[in-house]
Amino acid sequence: MKKALLYLHIAVFLAGFTGVLGRLISLNESLLVWYRLLFTCLSMCGLFLWQRSFPVVSRTGLAKIFGVGAIVALHWVSFYGSIKYSNVSVALVCFSTLSFFSAILEPLVTRKKVSVAEVLLGLITILGVYLIFHFDAQYKKGILFGIVSAVLASLFTVLNKGLLARYQPRTVTFYELSGGFLVLSFILPFYLHLSRMPFSLPHGWDWPWLLFLSLVCTVLAFYLSLSALKSVSPFTVNLTYNLEPVYGIILAFLIYKENKNLHNSFYAGLLLIFTAVLIQMLRVYKKERRSALS
Repeated sequence: MKKALLYLHIAVFLAGFTGVLGRLISLNESLLVWYRLLFTCLSMCGLFLWQRSFPVVSRTGLAKIFGVGAIVALHWVSFYGSIKYSNVSVALVCFSTLSFFSAILEPLVTRKKVSVAEVLLGLITILGVYLIFHFDAQYKKGILFGIVSAVLASLFTVLNKGLLARYQPRTVTFYELSGGFLVLSFILPFYLHLSRMPFSLPHGWDWPWLLFLSLVCTVLAFYLSLSALKSVSPFTVNLTYNLEPVYGIILAFLIYKENKNLHNSFYAGLLLIFTAVLIQMLRVYKKERRSALS
C-alpha cells in the first residue's frame, strides 16, 4: 500500500506540470492532445519493440481498452480547452470536482454501495468550484470545459479498475493511448472545422515541451497511476489527484503571475477543495491502520 501511494503521489506531481505546459504550447487544444498521443504511442511502441515484448490482447479486450482510451483523449481535449478559455489555475481547480463525480459514478459502474462520506466530500469540492464560478463569471466557458474534463476523468479511472484486474499497467497504458489517438484522429477534422482552426505543425519550443509532456508527464505518470490503482480505490486515486492543482497553481503563480488576476473567491474555493482532500487522506490512513491492526 505504501508503494502504491508513493507511485500515486509521484504521478500527481508530474501531472501538475501538464497545465503549465498546456499554456506554453501554442497549439489548439485538440492538436496539442493529438501530438501528445502521437509522440507517446510512438515512444511506447519503440520501447516494446526494443524489449521484444509487445503486449498481446484479445479483440474483445482491445475494444474495451480502446473505448476507455477514447474517454482519456476527450478528457485531455476538454482539460486543455479549459486552460485555453480561462487559465491554468481555474482549469486545475475545476479538475478537482472529479472526486464528486467519482463518488457517484463508481457505485453505478461497479454496483458497490454508495458512500455518503465520499459524496459529502465531493460536494465540498463542487461548492469550492461554485464560489469561483459565481464570482469569476469571465471564466464561464473555461469552467464548463473543466467540469466536462472532470466527469470524463472520473469515468475512465473507474473503468480502469476493471481493466487492471486482467491486464498489466503497461498494456492498458499503451492500448488506451493508442485507442485515444485513433479516435481523436477521426474526430480532429470536425473539431478543427468547428473551432475554425487549420491543421498545423508544432513550431519552435512547442517540440521540446510536447516531448516532455508525452514522455514524462504522460507515459511515466500514466504508468505510475495505473500501478497504484491496482492497490487503492478509484475514489482515493481521484481525490489524491486533487493535489494536482497544488503543484500546477504554484507553478502558474510563479511562471505566469496568475495570482494577480484571481479574486478572493478563488482562494475560498481552493481552501474548501484542499479541506476535502485532507479529510479523505485521514480517512484512508485510519482505514488502512485499522486493517493492519486487525
